[in-house]
Amino acid sequence: MKSIILSMISPLLIGVALLPGSSTFALDKVNVTLPSKSFQFIIFPLAKERGYMKEEGIDLDIVVMASTPSLQAVLAGEMDFTGSGSGALVAVAKSNAPFKTVLAVTDQVLQWLIVRPQYSTFKELKNKKIAPKYGLDGNKDFTFLALPPGQRLAALQSGAVDAGLLSSEERFAALDLGMKEILYLGKEVKNSWGTVATTDQFIKAKPKVMHGFMRALLKALRLVKQNREVAMDTMMKFSGLSKELAARTYDGMIGTFTTNGVVDEETQKNDLDIVREVFNISKEVPIERAYDFSFAKKADSELTQAGWKP
Repeated sequence: MKSIILSMISPLLIGVALLPGSSTFALDKVNVTLPSKSFQFIIFPLAKERGYMKEEGIDLDIVVMASTPSLQAVLAGEMDFTGSGSGALVAVAKSNAPFKTVLAVTDQVLQWLIVRPQYSTFKELKNKKIAPKYGLDGNKDFTFLALPPGQRLAALQSGAVDAGLLSSEERFAALDLGMKEILYLGKEVKNSWGTVATTDQFIKAKPKVMHGFMRALLKALRLVKQNREVAMDTMMKFSGLSKELAARTYDGMIGTFTTNGVVDEETQKNDLDIVREVFNISKEVPIERAYDFSFAKKADSELTQAGWKP
């Protein structure tokens, strides 16, 4: 089972291998790049629209950018944070890049294996174009096609592939088209998702901004978990979802959201172990080299002690 899950997760990682003030003072400009407008990232526009960032002395700018250029932009200092935390882990493990993952929105991998209507089990997929399970060899029984997330549903519809790993939004669209769901990766492996990373240099140079940034995001995270209507409204505006799809997405995924932007050490180790296995990296990567949740923990503690509620 482990090797099979790795086979399915590998394309996700390989694709990314190729960061309280007063209104009387100037706000600190913070630039964030996100890989998509998926549900797990709505805390960013929400933190901006609700004024949480401004309360912390931050003027937030959000840019949607593919993982690899986003990591390059953060390293170059052109962006401050990236929502491609998994890509940052790959860079740390492969080349000791100076990244730290500082926030995790969810504690499950939000990817579903969806198959065309004629299939119902993994064994029926033998000699087809996707990963296996239950007695099938992922290296022998299937053909893997590297397709970016936005093209997988179309490939399924056209018959170019027999199965594909889809995001939450693509998943519901596929199910409505008669496709079938046979695996949810979030239940197969304990890993983080929707992770945010920045550089060691930014953390060291701007601890006050780090602190305020975390406070604002955790306020938004608490709001999303407690207020379904607000979260749905933000999804409709930010992600362009219909009200029905926003409701289905929220109800199906809100249980995966972390309470404080932090995942435990077992999850952190699992994240790094998968990266090492996918890229055949023998050297151990200490979790403290790749993660720094201290700002999220401190912000959460402060908000709790102050009795802050949305």
